[in-house]
Amino acid sequence: MRKIFITGTDTDVGKTLVTASLLKLYKSTPLKVAGFKPIAAGCEPTENGLRNDDALQLQANSCQFFPYSLINPIAFEPPIAPHIAAKAINQSISFSCLDQALEQWSAASIDTLLVEGAGGWFLPIDEQGNTLAQWVKNHKMDVILVVGLKLGCLNHALMTECLIKNAGLNIVGWVANMGTSPMSYVDDNLAHLKAQIDAPLLGVIPTLTSKESASAYLNIEKIS
Repeated sequence: MRKIFITGTDTDVGKTLVTASLLKLYKSTPLKVAGFKPIAAGCEPTENGLRNDDALQLQANSCQFFPYSLINPIAFEPPIAPHIAAKAINQSISFSCLDQALEQWSAASIDTLLVEGAGGWFLPIDEQGNTLAQWVKNHKMDVILVVGLKLGCLNHALMTECLIKNAGLNIVGWVANMGTSPMSYVDDNLAHLKAQIDAPLLGVIPTLTSKESASAYLNIEKIS
């Protein structure tokens, strides 16, 4: 099973939009691809337990139905940093619990698992300085980088690319997402990113209307 980790230059840059859109595109291929969001904060209480909207989108767009507990095993209600949310309820996040959650996918008989991160690349998982990035490195996952096109994105994108490569990981593609408020001189910023990021550009997602799908702007054939 191939594992591709989707990270972003910051929180709220479109990781879920990209992950769900990639899942939709893979449905038209022979590959069986599912979405996995190991850690989610900002979950809503329901009669079935905590539910996260991002994780629900991954569940809805995976190649087949998978139980929510498999899609999002670590869930917190407050929309705050997960390690702080865990501490508030006397829980902890560890590499061991993440490994156990990932191992559950081994029986799912899928070809590729799209693993959506939380926040940015260096998301802390505890107060000892461990990060989700270390776990991704431990499993030698390929990486897709989502760049939110806003002021500061050049620094954030190139810095994140550098950190991923320094971890010895392969960036198989990157996506530029304009979001709801496109930045000034967007073409100039895009040109700089295209010249500097050493990975295929999978697509540029414009500011979408309510009827548009981001999938139309992505190309999974470019994923190396």
